[in-house]
Amino acid sequence: MYRVDLNSDLGESFGRYTLGMDDQVIPLITSANVACGYHASDPVVMAKTIAMVREAGIRAGAHPGFPDLMGFGRRNMVITPAEARAYVLYQLGALDGFCRAAGIRMQHVKPHGALYNMAAKDYELSKGICQAIAEFDKDLIVLALSGGELVRAAKALGLRTALEVFADRAYEEDGTLVSRGRPGAMITDENEAIARVVRMVKEQKVTAITGKDIPIRADSVCVHGDGEKALAFVQRIRDALKAEDVEVCALEEIV
Repeated sequence: MYRVDLNSDLGESFGRYTLGMDDQVIPLITSANVACGYHASDPVVMAKTIAMVREAGIRAGAHPGFPDLMGFGRRNMVITPAEARAYVLYQLGALDGFCRAAGIRMQHVKPHGALYNMAAKDYELSKGICQAIAEFDKDLIVLALSGGELVRAAKALGLRTALEVFADRAYEEDGTLVSRGRPGAMITDENEAIARVVRMVKEQKVTAITGKDIPIRADSVCVHGDGEKALAFVQRIRDALKAEDVEVCALEEIV
């Protein structure tokens, strides 16, 4: 029996600014990556998001990023591993407060944006992130790019890892994502994207941008629901997985 988790980045509104369609995405996924106030979100948004996650019965995870509200956490920052540890620890504590108040527990941690991409290639940065997670709660699952340095650092510290793949992103031969600025970085054909997801889950392979098949493990698929078309696409992915006898379930039931 094949199993896979569907995750999405949520709770990224801020003050009077609304981003995403969280209430419509949540029923379609099994794990929510909730922003912790650094790259997006605020205390009110965090409280509302965790309440929706609890009501839907899905799992909550922390989505820590760089302290960069204006750049939405997508700009690279030069920080030390010690600073990475402190930034992540601070954000885990913030979200955990809302989880405890709602009577639920955090399942996982997935870094956001530039922090995620940099960690995939930087072992020392990844080690700082994982030290924060291990010190906070060794039972948390680290959700990371398949084949990246964050996976290696998490395993070195004895943390459970879940490997993430993307439905709409192209891959380099080393398993990293093709930079968004390059032609072909985004998979725009929905049928192709769905076929890639099914193959990643069942065959543990994906075709890189060079045309070469590379090994990949898919514990979780990242999906986005910003807009009606995107929401319909997420539903199509669920339907396709069901048709292929793939069970959609939470990370803690997989790893």
